[in-house]
Amino acid sequence: MNTLDAIKTRRSIRRFADKAVKKQDIEEIIAAAAYAPSWKNTQTAGYIVICDAAKKDVIEKTMLNAHNAEIVHTAPVLVAMISKRGICGYNADGSFTTKKGEGWQYFDAGIACQTFCLAAHEKGLGTVIMGLYDEDKLPQFLGVKEDEQMTALIALGYPGTHPSAPARKDMDELARFL
Repeated sequence: MNTLDAIKTRRSIRRFADKAVKKQDIEEIIAAAAYAPSWKNTQTAGYIVICDAAKKDVIEKTMLNAHNAEIVHTAPVLVAMISKRGICGYNADGSFTTKKGEGWQYFDAGIACQTFCLAAHEKGLGTVIMGLYDEDKLPQFLGVKEDEQMTALIALGYPGTHPSAPARKDMDELARFL
């Protein structure tokens, strides 16, 4: 699959097939996501992979809204995206490099999430990036360290549905050429 095809055909999958995902495939996806660009090549992205059904069940029932709980219910794997705090967007003396402050951390996390999702798509796996979860309980439950921040939750598995592409904005809405 070429890059443009991957970008144009990847979809957010919200219902997954009842089929296990191989650990080796997950490791290869994470290894590919490690190539995502980051602020001064700080590579602050990390992943906590939840394959255990009992842990996934606790997350589904106590740390998600109803919509995301439905998604997680069918997903064989959850991946918590984490980022190291206090590195991305900072100078060596601890001051911010730009007015964006900690915003660069989220920017880099987004790039890493999309790279993860495209690598999964290449392997025939589906993903959806979720941001609605209990931001206090879930990181604690997963053992996110004090110097880390959970930035997203990704459901991963073989697609149980194959949604069509939603409408996209026209070029005149997307770009201004000067």
